[in-house]
Amino acid sequence: MQIHQLPLETVNQFSSLFLDFINQNTKTKDFYENYPSIQGFEKQIALKQYDVTKRKVLVETLKQQYSGISNQPDFDILLSENTFTVTTGHQLNIFTGPLYVIYKLVTVINLAKSLKKAFPEYNFVPVYWMATEDHDFAEINHFSLFGKKLAWETAQKGAVGRMNPKELESLIAEMAECPAIFKDAYLNNETLANAARCYANELFGNQGLVCIDADDRKLKKLFAPIIKNDLLHHTAFDVVSKTSENLESLGYKTQISPREINFFYLDNGLRERIVKEENTYKVLNTDLSFSEAEILTILENEPEKFSPNVVLRPVYEEVILPNLAYIGGPSEVPYWLQLKSIFDFHQVAFPILMPRNFCLVVNKATAKKMEKLDLTSEDLFLDEISLKKNFIEKHSENSLSLSVESNAFVQIFDEILTKAIKIDKTLEGAVKGEQQKVLNALENLEKRLKKAEERNHETEVNQLLGVKQKLFPNGTPQERSENFLNFYLNNPEFLNQVSEVFDPLNFKFYVIIEE
Repeated sequence: MQIHQLPLETVNQFSSLFLDFINQNTKTKDFYENYPSIQGFEKQIALKQYDVTKRKVLVETLKQQYSGISNQPDFDILLSENTFTVTTGHQLNIFTGPLYVIYKLVTVINLAKSLKKAFPEYNFVPVYWMATEDHDFAEINHFSLFGKKLAWETAQKGAVGRMNPKELESLIAEMAECPAIFKDAYLNNETLANAARCYANELFGNQGLVCIDADDRKLKKLFAPIIKNDLLHHTAFDVVSKTSENLESLGYKTQISPREINFFYLDNGLRERIVKEENTYKVLNTDLSFSEAEILTILENEPEKFSPNVVLRPVYEEVILPNLAYIGGPSEVPYWLQLKSIFDFHQVAFPILMPRNFCLVVNKATAKKMEKLDLTSEDLFLDEISLKKNFIEKHSENSLSLSVESNAFVQIFDEILTKAIKIDKTLEGAVKGEQQKVLNALENLEKRLKKAEERNHETEVNQLLGVKQKLFPNGTPQERSENFLNFYLNNPEFLNQVSEVFDPLNFKFYVIIEE
């Protein structure tokens, strides 16, 4: 394999806030605690406080959640005060969803390994936070396999982690080839959460990955004081709104908007927002309503019925885990930067934010076309117009630019203008108008020259656009559109190869070219 590493700012895929954070722009320094470096992790280890009671609850919960799995990770290591977690999270996309979900998991596993080398006296457990409480089924019900979209249709409602995945049997039948790990996971488990844990453990359990389902009464009990604050005082709305305003005043676009109440009411087949109208708490799109005393009683006895939204889910994560870092994508890292103030208010250590590793994989057939067309890794990230333009200019035997001629006309008109003004100053506008007409005509002629040359290279241009479409299907980056099975089914060593390439502390865009 050839491995190329491109600076993130050169691939035209990331926001200014994301790039400024990665590049340690001083404008972003107030929105995080420690930077993702070995030195930053040394400070974070000293900062993170996590008591033994929470460790016992966490280990007990994990053992219960893994009770149906034979080859379990070693959870008891989490009882040690010298053990920390590093975490990534995602929705329960069927068959893992887009390729970047796999990249997240590889990144967090590699980070745990890197930290163990740097700090051998500590233990580091990579964690996959399964977004089991999410109810946006349309985001997780499909994936792309060899150019074909496969989708799961169901009448089930509510939190996706509680859905029964056995309906996927008909979709599995549509697949020309389906690895046994997915068949076993989906057809032998009663919930999508258990199925995702099952296949993730088969793929990465031997690398130490631990999957956690936070849809749990004991874990929510640990979070109850913050739930109560949000219900009664709406602190998150106030402090996060202020942080968002500060970011926007610096010219950044913010990703999320806090609400007065940042919780959903969660029950079987139901996940709907809680709102407060006068003195009554209501669950939207239902007939449920509670007084303040009633909703606090529910919180005391059934805390699992409160599901945090995107504003407080990160806080929940850090309350129940001995966590040092969160690995996220180019949208996640920016919205976490909006949240430091609510962590500070609740005296919860703000984790180190890290980008996942980014990657483009070029197979042998496409690599040969790239070589034939003399394409570089950098070229692949150009838009189609720029890609064609650069290709034609690079390979044309003729000069396609009329800049020399344009400059010559500019000089001629400058001389004409000098003469005209001496005779009559009112002629200045007329001269400049004629000059612009000539320059516009030259610009149009230059475009026609380039179009004519493009036709001369029609075969190569079509091949060029074919490569672009292959690696960016419908204009979408490969890692956001392709499923990892597109690579894994043809190359069972794919996960190992990616794992060997990725460096979690190297913030570059990887291009892997197969030979």
